[in-house]
Formats: sequence, structure tokens, C-alpha cells
Amino acid sequence: MAEAQIILSYSRESGIVATASGERYPWAHTALAESGFQRDDDGVWHLSADGTQTTVVDLVTCAKRHRTSVHTSSRRFIGDAARDLAHLLPGQWNSSVEIYSHPAWQEDLVPWIWDSGELGRAVQSERIPYAALLTDAVQGTTLLFIERPGSQLDYLVGSFSPEGLEGGYGDPHAPRSIVLPPFAGRAAQALTGRYLPAYEQAVHARQTAAIAAVLGDIRSEYDTWQAMNASGRYSDATPLSAGVALGTATELFLGHAWRRFLTVVDHAPALLDRCRPVSSPWPDDAEVLSRLADAVIDAEKLVDEIVHGGFVPEQERRAREWSAIETWLTDGEMFLRQARISAPHRRPALSVAAPARSLTAARPAHRSP
Repeated sequence: MAEAQIILSYSRESGIVATASGERYPWAHTALAESGFQRDDDGVWHLSADGTQTTVVDLVTCAKRHRTSVHTSSRRFIGDAARDLAHLLPGQWNSSVEIYSHPAWQEDLVPWIWDSGELGRAVQSERIPYAALLTDAVQGTTLLFIERPGSQLDYLVGSFSPEGLEGGYGDPHAPRSIVLPPFAGRAAQALTGRYLPAYEQAVHARQTAAIAAVLGDIRSEYDTWQAMNASGRYSDATPLSAGVALGTATELFLGHAWRRFLTVVDHAPALLDRCRPVSSPWPDDAEVLSRLADAVIDAEKLVDEIVHGGFVPEQERRAREWSAIETWLTDGEMFLRQARISAPHRRPALSVAAPARSLTAARPAHRSP
């Protein structure tokens, strides 16, 4: 592959558009600028109003002088395809274009792709010079939308890791990306009917697992702390030197436990909202879930007071931290069994049959020099 390439595609709004690719992509930028193209904020090049007389032959000739090859895509501009799809999805979805001119830029995607399927493999092994992001403005879901490598028509869509749940490619809870057909209506139906429900279930399972892991870690540390109190010795059998050492050990335990407990504060509210103990095998869990919810609410208030409200007396802070942690250590297993049998709320379905408009005939931000 040439060190610098220009990829041309057609946009219904802008006409011919171009993207630059390759380790020597600045050569392509120079050729495009000399040929009358102008770059927008997304890194896509458009013919300027006074550059309408430029032809593909002119561009090819100029590109050769700058050791750049020119390729014409058989697909419509990916920004148009993503925008058509976003307009048909229920809710408030936005689209934007990402340009990965230098191959190394694409590598920045790898830690953030939350996928167990073809998209994750493609990002790691195939050259992807551009993509589009689909973002749910209400729920914050961000999807990566790319042209499927090796296909002249299809697309791939998968997700980025949800905020606070970094997992990356290979996470056992990650959803599997799907292939989208080259028609906006059918693609929207596949996305809302198949992928997004699977994504929401994966997020639910990942949140539940994260809370289970945190509570397990805190429980282990709590048991060690209790054993130390009972024995009067550190875990390495060194004697505790009366109250000062014990107080220091208690403070260290509580500080570390609280930092871990913030994962519960972040993710438990959504899971608690989905639990329906009355219709579960354990209807009496309702009272327990209410106590757990109250503990999370007070913990959220404490965090807000510390961050925005200024000083919280140390004794009060410790008491409130300990109360929330102790409540969840006591009853957390009841929450987990309810969360594991509950289901995320379904997103709205497509209200009408979407037209089969062709898509073919936008964590890591776009980078530009």
C-alpha cells in the first residue's frame, strides 16, 4: 500500500469528498489543498466553491507529484450513511465522522471498543481509515459504525465501553457486533431489534458483575480487618501497638473500602430501578432493597457534599461512609440475586416501518495535525 492515499466518495450534500490516509498522509493533504479542496472540522476534504472546475484527472495528476495514490470508493460517504441511520433510530441520536489518517491513530480505538465479535477483530487487524460515531444524546451510548472490511456493501456496528465500565475487546460481558445491510431502514431495524437489546443486557450484566466484585473485595478486606482486631496483630503477625495502630489500620481499611464502594454508588441506582422483588422468587427482598437504595442515596449526598459543599466533619464522614458500606455488606447478596434475574428497560422500538433507503449508491477523538 502506498504511503499516502486519497479516498474519494460521494456525499449528497457536498458532492465529491476526500479523506487522506497513510503514514505520509500530509502528502495527500498537500495534493488536496493544491487541487482546490478544503478541510472541515471533522478532517474531511470538500471542494471549495471556487474549485468546482477541478476534475478527478486533475487531482490524480497533482497527487502523483506528491507521491500519493487516489482511490474511488464504491460507497456513498460514510457520514451520509451514518446520518441516515441516526435519523431513523428512536430517541435522540447524533452522528459524527472520525478520520484515522495515520494507521497508529486507529490503534487508539482498541482499548475502548467493547465487543466480542467481528468489529473488535477488524479494528485490531484491518486498516480502517475512517468511521462514524452514533451517539444517543439521552442515554450516552456510543456506537462505532464502519464499512465492513472485505465487503462492497455491508457495515459493522459495535459499541464503546460504557462510562465507568472499561472492559475493552475480549471482555466476557461485551456484546457481539452485528453486520448491517446497506439500507437505512433495515439497518435501523436490526440495530433496535437485535443489537441495542443485547447491548443493554450486556451493560446490565457488566454492572452487576462490577458490584459483585467490589463487594467481594470489600468483604475480604473487612474479614481481614476484623481478624486483626480480634487477634491484636497485623496480617503478618506483627503485634498492634495499642489504639494508635488499630486506629490507623481502621482508617486505611475504611478509606480503601470507600473508594471501591463508589462503584456501587455509580451503578446500583439503575439496577435497583429494574428490580421487581414482588414478582421474583424472593418477594420479601423489597424491604432490603429499600434499605440498600437509601444507603446509596445517602452516599451520593455525601459525595456531593464533599465535592461541592465543602467541609464535612471527619467523624460524620466516617460514620456515613461506614453505614453505607456496612448496609451493603450485610444485604448485598440479596440485591445481587434480584439484579441477576432482572432485565434492563427496553428502548423504544421503531414506531413505523422505516423506508429501505440505501446507505451505499461518525472516546478517541478525531486527530489532525
